[in-house]
Amino acid sequence: MNTPFIRNHQYNVIKKQAEFLQKTLRSVADQSVLKTVRYRTAVNMIEAFSSLTTEREHLLEQVSSLETAHEFQNYLIALEPYLEPFPPITLKQIQKLFPKNKKLKVPDLQSIDFRYVTYLSWVDIATNKLYIVYPFEGQFIGIEGRITPTHKKGYCMFCNRHQELAFITVKTKPAGALPDQYSSIGQYVCMDGHACNQSITDTSSLEKFIVSVRK
Repeated sequence: MNTPFIRNHQYNVIKKQAEFLQKTLRSVADQSVLKTVRYRTAVNMIEAFSSLTTEREHLLEQVSSLETAHEFQNYLIALEPYLEPFPPITLKQIQKLFPKNKKLKVPDLQSIDFRYVTYLSWVDIATNKLYIVYPFEGQFIGIEGRITPTHKKGYCMFCNRHQELAFITVKTKPAGALPDQYSSIGQYVCMDGHACNQSITDTSSLEKFIVSVRK
């Protein structure tokens, strides 16, 4: 039985590295250059993980011997059983994260392939709010923020993808603040959460944002 160990953002690293190697194989004839790129591709994949068993390293390193588009496709498919999905979460758990929203609209959880989810998000168009759910330090964190479409392209804080952005503003309560005293933290993020999840390769910026608005 395959034990999952590849999170979505790490699988995105693997896909991007494999794609880069494929492009290099099609455009470069110098064998010494190809040898270096093959080596670096495997190293970059392995470095996306904090630790790996020797067996798992060997599994990823197989990319360095691939030649054809068909082989690359099969390689990625063969890794799918090792994908570690977003932790199981129920509708009630999500509702508890946003207790003030009695009419919270939540996406159909049954329709989501959680293998390819780093953070769960959705937009409530009626209220112009973006909701984010993320597993952090053993618990789910819920973030609610008002969004303002910018109608401009830029780099998303979460996935660093050049895409149309929205500005999300999250209310926070500083330590020692009065009951009605709030501040707000804003950031530019993707309008399309699904595409963001397909592109994110590092969770550090996402987690930094979550920590900043939890305070």
